[in-house]
Amino acid sequence: MNRKNFLKLSSLGFSSLALPSFTKAGQKPIVIATWDSGMAVNAAAWEILAANGRSLDAVEAGALKIEDTIDCCVGLGGYPDRDGIVTLDACIMDEHANCGAVAGLEQIKHPISVARKVMEKTPHIMLVGNGAQQFAVENGFPKVSSTLSPEATAAYKEWLVKSEYKPILNIENKKQNNGPFAPNFFDDGSANHDTMGLLALDMAGNLSGAVTTSGMAFKIHGRVGDSSIIGAGLFVDNEVGAATSSGVGEEVIRICGTHLVVEFMRQGLSPELACKKAIERIVKKDPEKAKSLQVGFLAINKKGVYGAYSIQKGFVFSVKSGHENRVHASKYLVSV
Repeated sequence: MNRKNFLKLSSLGFSSLALPSFTKAGQKPIVIATWDSGMAVNAAAWEILAANGRSLDAVEAGALKIEDTIDCCVGLGGYPDRDGIVTLDACIMDEHANCGAVAGLEQIKHPISVARKVMEKTPHIMLVGNGAQQFAVENGFPKVSSTLSPEATAAYKEWLVKSEYKPILNIENKKQNNGPFAPNFFDDGSANHDTMGLLALDMAGNLSGAVTTSGMAFKIHGRVGDSSIIGAGLFVDNEVGAATSSGVGEEVIRICGTHLVVEFMRQGLSPELACKKAIERIVKKDPEKAKSLQVGFLAINKKGVYGAYSIQKGFVFSVKSGHENRVHASKYLVSV
């Protein structure tokens, strides 16, 4: 936990970074996404929302935007597992509780669209591994080169020196080369994770969500985190709200995290307080362990009110609506 380059949000001088604030009730359309890289993701989603499009189409468009990034960090440009293989997880969920997911998908550029195909064309919710790849190819998704991106190659070589599995807190921000949270990806040669989750409320008042990830870097081949699991990395209930997560997926799975957040909102809690209660549940299970890991929850309710909470300082999220377009710093529970 002695990381010198934790985010010092108060000293960034970044004009679009702000402390959390709630949107006005009834504001729509709106899209929110994890991390500052969510700014570009939200812009892609907003093109659909601003044209009175469906929230499902908007979240898919946002996820596609970051999957198109080939150098870093989500998608095929992400970091490999310990065998040097990039595997992708994704899920998507609409206002009718229709959902689809893929896990352990190799050599397919857009897992989010494959997940949507699973939702729309099969009686299933999740396909994994070779079966997910076969389904993707059968539905017109081309297999692409499995060659690692230059950045992923450098990261993998660095990791092989010690072959340690030690996730870095808030790594998503540290790896944005040209963003406000840029410096020092590999100051200690340890591993990392990448997740993009986004939630949208459209003009019709309907909610949808999507998550796409390359998962924990240097993981055991076959590991699946929370990102493709409905109720863990993503949950949408169109009567109440929606939630997504980022961080150490195993801890989110243990508490069915996003489903829990939505259920807290059903009980009348604000999105921020619902996220905080879920974080408290993780920390309560093992307070000492919580000092060395990060999980952040992001949520929005049916009225367009949003909020977030994380274990550690450093989790940020992006918001785009007709009234704002900026990055917010999440409140956090543990101060070490």
